[in-house]
Parts: sequence; structure tokens; C-alpha cells
Amino acid sequence: MGYYLAGFDVVGVDIEPRPRYPFRFIEGDALDAMREMCQDFHLVHASPPCQPGCTLTKGTNRGRTYADFIPQMRELCLWYGVPWVMENVTGADIRKDLTLCGEMFGLGVIRHRHFEIGCVGGWPIEQPQHLKHRGPVRGWRHGVYRDGPYIAAYGKGGGKGSVAEMQAAMGITWTDVHEELTEAIPPAYTEYIGRQFITTGEWGAYKEPDPDRRAELLRRAWKAVA
Repeated sequence: MGYYLAGFDVVGVDIEPRPRYPFRFIEGDALDAMREMCQDFHLVHASPPCQPGCTLTKGTNRGRTYADFIPQMRELCLWYGVPWVMENVTGADIRKDLTLCGEMFGLGVIRHRHFEIGCVGGWPIEQPQHLKHRGPVRGWRHGVYRDGPYIAAYGKGGGKGSVAEMQAAMGITWTDVHEELTEAIPPAYTEYIGRQFITTGEWGAYKEPDPDRRAELLRRAWKAVA
């Protein structure tokens, strides 16, 4: 939704059916879709599963293994030379080119997310100031209940946000599915990124380099992420 609000035509891909998704939707493997289609887009936004790097996996789910699709997604974007945004949690193995927090947008969630911003020709993006949080996230943690201005938009019970609270806190109205809300990021994040891209990326400062220059930049990019 955020990219749509910034002025993009949006196509979504997920291996699971998402009937509430408000734009064109392709049900299938994201990597397969990227191999077939990503070169046709001005910008690719990838949100690989966060389980390999999230705190819950390293704590409650310790011992379980999860597939890490980040290297493959980066490789495909580099191969096709398409600008990309890769979003994930703090523990994920991505570059932290941009960090966004709900407080930056006056939202009712903190929901820190990191974004790797990449393209062969370079794409500058402005990092907003990380504002001081106004208090704790509401709910029970380690046997202590804390009341605060932010909703816990993950899991169930323990004082975490209800579906209606999560919708209001993140600015999401098109789904009331709990699992989809807990996996989502606020559309304000991608609207910000989309507007930055329009200003400084593909339609702004970004210029397609000549073939020789592009090959050199591609070699440098491969080296940087190796």
C-alpha cells in the first residue's frame, strides 16, 4: 500500500493465497517470480522470511532451522540490474542502509525494521532521525506488565494488541487477518521509501550507466556483498 500511495503500480507475490491483498497478486514462489519478472519493474521490494534472524528464533524457537533466502534475492537483483529494497529484522544478514521506526511517523507501534537499499548505479536515501520512544510497548514481558503508548503487533495474549488495535496502530485497513498483520510493516515505511526513490532513484538522481560502466559497477556490487 505504501508504494501505491507514493505513486507506484504495485504487484505482490506470496507463496500463500492473500485474497485481501488490494493490488495485482501472484501466488507462487517469490524467487521464481523474480527470475521471470523482476527485470520488468522499476523497483523490487523483497521481504524474505525473518525467522533466520529474529529474536524469537534465537530464544523461544532455539534449535529450529529456517531457510535464508536473502542471498538468493540479492543475487537475482544484482544479476538483472534492478534497484531493490530488502526489508528484515535487526538480526538479519542485510546491510542496514535505512532503519525505520513507527515513532518517526507518529504510529502506535515501534516495529523497527532495517532496509538494504541497492542498485547497480547507486541510490542515495535519507535516514530520518530516530526519535526517542515515548514509553514502553504495552504488555507482559518476563512476568512484568508495562503500560505504554505502543501496541505489540506480534503473537497473542499477554496484553498484546487486538486485531483492531494493530490495524489502527499500523494504518492497515485492508486485512483483518491476525497473521497478516503480525507479518506486515506499516505502509508509512514503504511510502517513505517510494517517495525517496522517485526523488533520488530511478526517476531522479539514478541514471542507467553505459554497458561498460554498468559491468564495472556490477563487479563492485558483487564484491561488496560477497
